[in-house]
Amino acid sequence: MACDVLVLGAGMVGTCTALQLARRGHSVALVDRRPPGRETSYGNAGIIQREAVEPYAFPREWASVFDVAFKRGIDVNYHFSALPAVLPRLARYWHASAPARYAPIAQAYSRLIEHCLTEHQALMDESGAGDLVRKEGYHFAFRTPAAMEQAVARAADLARRYGVRHALLDSAALARAEPGLRRPMAGALHWLDPWSVNDPGALVARYARRFAELGGQVVEADARGLRPVGGGWQVQTAAGPLAARHAVVALGPWADPLIAPLGYHLPLFVKRGYHRHYRGGPGLRLPLLDAERGLVLAPMAQGMRITTGAEFARIGAPATPVQLDKAEAAARELLDLPQPVEPEPWMGNRPCTVDMKPVIGPAPNHPGLWFNFGHAHQGFTLGPVSGRLLAEMIEGSPPLVDPAPYSAARF
Repeated sequence: MACDVLVLGAGMVGTCTALQLARRGHSVALVDRRPPGRETSYGNAGIIQREAVEPYAFPREWASVFDVAFKRGIDVNYHFSALPAVLPRLARYWHASAPARYAPIAQAYSRLIEHCLTEHQALMDESGAGDLVRKEGYHFAFRTPAAMEQAVARAADLARRYGVRHALLDSAALARAEPGLRRPMAGALHWLDPWSVNDPGALVARYARRFAELGGQVVEADARGLRPVGGGWQVQTAAGPLAARHAVVALGPWADPLIAPLGYHLPLFVKRGYHRHYRGGPGLRLPLLDAERGLVLAPMAQGMRITTGAEFARIGAPATPVQLDKAEAAARELLDLPQPVEPEPWMGNRPCTVDMKPVIGPAPNHPGLWFNFGHAHQGFTLGPVSGRLLAEMIEGSPPLVDPAPYSAARF
């Protein structure tokens, strides 16, 4: 079997890359050991974050660093066994987060985020996915006036520099907007531009279905078997070898084990996250970030989803959902939550780079090999635009944005 392009990884990024190539007339095989949208892309908060024009920087305040070190909050946890491998990467992450170095990183990042809604909309229209989406933003809520005041100042700055829109809700206005809240909050920023999706995995599946309608192949196989063969690339499938001139590595947190044997040692690391669903109770209309506790409550088709922040652990290490336990306790202060839907929490891995930008573009030393990974918290948001950008690079057409800041060669 043969095609023009192998896309390895059927999460949001890989599926959108395959779809963008198929829309342009290329024959493409989308390869993963699981069906599209069943790993990291399934487990997020389901928000297409148009307001997230700047990536998450490493905390610069020592109080925040100590909170993380002593595991005082909900938003961060770590395994001691993971520290020898991850600490050098976190040190580079901290270094890149210094204001002078962070400013150009944020500018490059914002140029991708700028196109997230229009690129998702194009794929949604073709995929018949409008029923999954709500275009009313989400609430960034605060328990104390001091925390809200600080966030309001930053929101005004983002509005001035990037044009992202927000509205301010005082305590009473937030209570009217979300009558299911059981306690008063200080208020909220209502980010107006983002969209919310009530089943993130289903959106990826719709995009994959559209890809198949355009003639794309969805192949269940182990993408880690990729190898160079005769001027192209090949993976082994149950039906035999599948070869192509080009191969795209869009394996998210599993990219590193595949590219390292080829000589690419990029400064990548993984953040794990957890979620669980709860049914019954009044719930929420829109997703809500409890900003001072570090959890998101998102209404989903499966129930009210509680998502956690970041856990630093080795891929494959046993689950330690202590953050979810804390998040559930904090959530019960805000909502009447029934018993959870799943017997065990879901756990997934987010792929991160030390400079907070994804890796999009050609592999420096292997013709026909391409990278599209490292989107951290925003792979769900950036899948369509990064997929389009890589498709344009593969076929040599003018790119939507300058791809240079995302090149693997920067490392």
